[in-house]
Parts: sequence; structure tokens; C-alpha cells
Amino acid sequence: MTLEPIFPKILSVRRIPGADPALLRAYGADPGRHTSLGLITVDQDDPTYVALDEATKHAEVDVVYARSFYAGSAHASGALSGEILGVIAAADPAEIDAGLDAIIRCLEHDACFYAANAAGTVTVFPHVIASLGRYLSAQAGIAPGSPMAYLVAPPMEATVGLDAALKAADVTAVKVFPPPTETNFAASWLSGSLPACEAAAMAFAAMVVEVAGAPRER
Repeated sequence: MTLEPIFPKILSVRRIPGADPALLRAYGADPGRHTSLGLITVDQDDPTYVALDEATKHAEVDVVYARSFYAGSAHASGALSGEILGVIAAADPAEIDAGLDAIIRCLEHDACFYAANAAGTVTVFPHVIASLGRYLSAQAGIAPGSPMAYLVAPPMEATVGLDAALKAADVTAVKVFPPPTETNFAASWLSGSLPACEAAAMAFAAMVVEVAGAPRER
């Protein structure tokens, strides 16, 4: 099975080195610990959540705000809005730069959606994180450094794919996001050993491809 990658488009990146305390509080930062913010918008939300988590492994930053926009990037509020705004906070502006660098590297070289059919009208995100950072580990309720399969697809494909993933490997569903999410997809986070997470992700992707190719085959 070969999937064609659809690389995220980074639409805007900004640093605010001495953010106003009111702005810090509004976006979930702590003015007692944080002085600076880093902001990024991207046209793919789930790869960006992975990239934000990656930032916590390379810099002393906290992910203080990350939200997907309703209906996805095709219905964005502006040319730079994309599908998500992510915000990191730190005490040192240099850490913001290091965190943003890690986010950009991850988006350019690691985390992306894939086309599950020839037309590219069905997409899938069968991503495996070998070692969770501080952000997603807290969201998932599992220890930093643990592996996790981060699986996303449209509603029907994701539902059938999750069942296949859970049956393919010794994994546990730590979170399931039934449809509709803000972007009208569905998602799940699975924990287990790294090989188990990889096997589950492969089974998920294979089932998404199968459903996309034969949507009315019972």
C-alpha cells in the first residue's frame, strides 16, 4: 500500500517577545511564568497538533492554545487562517524560536495527511508518534515518552478503520473523537508498544483505502 503525501501548508508564523499580560491570559498562558508567545496557522490541523507536541521535546515551551477552525481550511476566515491556530508560550523568546523551528521541521518533514484514493478526495492521517512530548501526553492521559497512534479520516472511513486498527494489534483506545469534529472528520488515539501502534496505523490506513475504493461493499 502506497499513500501519496499531502504536505501541510504553513500560512503564517509570528513571535510576540513581550506579550501583554491580558493577551497571555486570554490564550491560556501564565503571566507569572510566560513572557512570550509563538503563533502559527496551517491548512492541516492534526499534523499541527503533532508538531506542537514536538515543540515541547525541543524547547522549554508550553502549548497554551490549539484549536481547529470549523469546517476546515476550505471555509477559512481569511487567506492566512487555514485550519488551525497553535500558540506556544515561554519565559524566554529564544525558546519560542526553538519551538517554532521544531514545529516547522515536523510539518515539513514528518506529519501530514495522505491521499487514500487516486482522486485525492479521501484523505487519511495514520500517524505514529514514537515518543510523546508534554502536550499530547497530557491530553491523552499517558506518560511522556510513550508511543501513540494518531488516526484520522472522514467519518465512515475512520469508524470502520478504528475497528480494524483495534483488532489488528494489542492497542488501547485512549481517546475516540466521533464525528463530527470541528473539521467534520473523526479521530482516535491508540496506545501500546511502538510496533503495536505501527501495526494499528497500517490497518487503519488499509481500511480507509478499502472503504474509499468500495464505499458500498458490505
